[in-house]
Amino acid sequence: MSRPHTPGSRLWGQALILSLGAAVSLGVTRFAYGLLLPPMRESLEWSYTLAGAMNTANAAGYLLGALLMPRLLRRWPPGAVLRMGMALAALFMALSGFVTDAGMLMVQRLLAGWASALVFVTGGLLAARLAQQRPQQGGWLIGLYYGGTGWGIVVSTWVVPWVLTVPHDWPRAWWVLACTCALALMALWRTVGQLDQQQGQAAVTRSEGAIRFELSQWLFGLAGYACFGMGYIGYMTFVIALLRAQGASGSSITVFYSALGLAVVLSARLWARLLDHFKGGQALAILNALLALATVVPALAAPAWALGLSGLLFGAVFLSVVASTTAMVRHNLPADEWARGISAFTIVFAVGQIIGPTLVGWVADGPGGLTRGLACSAAVLLLGAVLAWRQRPLAHPAAGKQGVD
Repeated sequence: MSRPHTPGSRLWGQALILSLGAAVSLGVTRFAYGLLLPPMRESLEWSYTLAGAMNTANAAGYLLGALLMPRLLRRWPPGAVLRMGMALAALFMALSGFVTDAGMLMVQRLLAGWASALVFVTGGLLAARLAQQRPQQGGWLIGLYYGGTGWGIVVSTWVVPWVLTVPHDWPRAWWVLACTCALALMALWRTVGQLDQQQGQAAVTRSEGAIRFELSQWLFGLAGYACFGMGYIGYMTFVIALLRAQGASGSSITVFYSALGLAVVLSARLWARLLDHFKGGQALAILNALLALATVVPALAAPAWALGLSGLLFGAVFLSVVASTTAMVRHNLPADEWARGISAFTIVFAVGQIIGPTLVGWVADGPGGLTRGLACSAAVLLLGAVLAWRQRPLAHPAAGKQGVD
């Protein structure tokens, strides 16, 4: 494949602008719900099971978007799909502020999840193509995109409490967040169009005997990633509710979630060499294990400083888990198979997220409350680490043998 030369500074700038897609698709569209959950649960008298089911609906929509992605990408370039997804995400976030019925809110969360998948998957694909232009720094470029989720978390952390100074005014918070999504869309509109144009100028060809994405070769990696989707979402859904239940002040929660979001941003550089070095599932396994450690700390009734470290470690790791799967696909498959590989990982990720919130909510409604629910999440993440470690690099025809770490 011939590809146009792009200066490194411009690639990094494009990756940063592209990261606004990750900021919207996960940082705002999904994780802002953790901040809104306590006032919504109090105002609407929800159980933890129902509160968790809202994020299960969001994950179900995400799964639907991932399943439709190959068909959409055959019809439109990824940048066009990304822009459409961001526009729909803004719309569905705004609509969530107009209803109080649990069923209708669940539908809105499902639609927002569908839109966020369109953004997140296509953004990951575009980030992988940027990394292809500078392979020696590919892990960093991919990490810059996924690290954008942290900016969405930080913005949500400051916007939602500011809006919620008026009791039970959570609908207005949805509207403000929708406006945030719309502003991000305007900021990246031109850049993603340029990225589509650049890709259109590069001829993608398949060499004879090139590797295709075969599900049977990725079972351990996919299973480990499904456990990640199931385990991490419990923490992101309920940790704020747990901090409130433990008596944390509003300012303490703002600091906690802001630090978590900034750690996500910094993680792009922190784990770049790890993503570039390992070709199999080792990076996914190491990061899953670290995430299990961060998740189990709140379940141990730890002191405030330990909870703070938990948030920092969690933020510094969890989006790099996502980046590790994109890096693994890029290391082992030709460019024209990346969309299929990323979509497959996105699908199992979504399945895990469907199970996770409701499972943790169900456990939390029983003896032990949220602390036992988070312990369950940590156990699932640890299982994911064990499974991912068994994922080996694919055997490349040119080498005639399995890749070496």
